[in-house]
Amino acid sequence: MSEYLDTGRLILRQFTDKDAELLIELDSDPAVMRYLSGGEPTAPEVIRERNLPNIIAGYERWGGDFGLFAAREKAGGAFVGWFFLRPERGGPLDEVELGYRLRRAAWGVGYATEGAKALLGKAFTELGVRTVWAETMTANSASRNVLEKVGMVLTEGAEHGGVRYEITSEQWRQRRPL
Repeated sequence: MSEYLDTGRLILRQFTDKDAELLIELDSDPAVMRYLSGGEPTAPEVIRERNLPNIIAGYERWGGDFGLFAAREKAGGAFVGWFFLRPERGGPLDEVELGYRLRRAAWGVGYATEGAKALLGKAFTELGVRTVWAETMTANSASRNVLEKVGMVLTEGAEHGGVRYEITSEQWRQRRPL
């Protein structure tokens, strides 16, 4: 298992083929899936046969620089969810999407903000990224708050439906304390 990033309280690492149960448990919580599937769980066979193999293939596709990463607490090692930083398939490597999905037990303690902030730092200082974007549902105020806390700016949105946030390398550098 390859460590990808240490955020302070979290360790982000690559998923392995042994991690299917973590993803199944995460995606089986209706509250976690509320804004993604209306609360419907992802079928375990979809996770085992499609999602997890695609996650693992992403590490090879992008040389380990981008992908979806398991997040564990440093203190105690509990799985809290995942974060991703990845370009669109076939898209430029300097325009990437940021995302996260956390277990309900990990909500409200700052992990989403901490992980997102650390990924922005890695993207803009190590990976040569020019723009990071994220999408969420208009009604998902918790996720929108996280994106705004890390400096992302609303660029597209609808009253009902999805919204898109972005931050450029230049904007990130201007906001960053010296």
